[in-house]
Amino acid sequence: MTAALHGRETAYLGGGEGPALLLIHGMAGSSENWRGVLEPLAQRHTVIAPDLPGHGVSAGGRGDYSLGSLAAGLRDLLLSLGHERATLIGHSLGGGIAMQFSYQFPEMVERLVLVSSGGLGPEVSPVLRAAALPGADIFISATAGLGQRVGGTIGRGLGAIGMQPGPDVAEVARGYASLAEPRRRKAFLATLRSVVGTEGQRVSASDRLYLAESIPLMIVWGARDPIIPVRHGEDAHRTLPGSRLEIFEGAGHLPQLEQPGHFIAVLERFIAENEPAPFDRDEWLARFKTA
Repeated sequence: MTAALHGRETAYLGGGEGPALLLIHGMAGSSENWRGVLEPLAQRHTVIAPDLPGHGVSAGGRGDYSLGSLAAGLRDLLLSLGHERATLIGHSLGGGIAMQFSYQFPEMVERLVLVSSGGLGPEVSPVLRAAALPGADIFISATAGLGQRVGGTIGRGLGAIGMQPGPDVAEVARGYASLAEPRRRKAFLATLRSVVGTEGQRVSASDRLYLAESIPLMIVWGARDPIIPVRHGEDAHRTLPGSRLEIFEGAGHLPQLEQPGHFIAVLERFIAENEPAPFDRDEWLARFKTA
């Protein structure tokens, strides 16, 4: 499915009926990152999983790839589809976008779920830091086409010693291979450099995280995440004692792909146990004055 927004096509997967869930993918990902959980979630909810600009099959091109712009685009998508509020579920970069959305448009946020989220600490994989270097475009252009073959080689190597490659390995390989296409590569680099520098993550939500105290918040992380360390989620949970923390033992950076049944169970339980956040403008403004 597609929606025309500001002269560009935004692609999304969706379905179901009921309260809206907005699922936001991560860097170099797409709505396919949620494929394994969409159908079960659509049994009780309206599920919307967009491709961010320049990702998946959504139009890219020149433009603003900052968190604020991406959040505004998702606001417009929700409204164009007839939804004034939603539970936001953001993975990796998508977690940073979800937090930015909740800061810019708090009246539209019912609950917030951060999955292996960016924006909660400076550390990030050296691979992403390297991609922020000048000239990275040339290197990625020359090597991205190898992504699928490298992923297959890794899989065969693990199979030879009796191990199965995880979905996270396959998905990372697929995401990297997609960067062989110039449109996607430009969007990836523009998005990456808006949030990651050579020293790590450039954007932090720590100074505004207190604003989420009035929104039901769940933090989900894979204990073996090699991209963003699990301690970022643990630190955020300590900062917001009312939040819920779910650590998926044995999972890496994409727990929704690696353990979809477990992911659906904890998400459904969280939604059932937490009513949508009410929005009180005066109370929201008071937070600025007391922080």
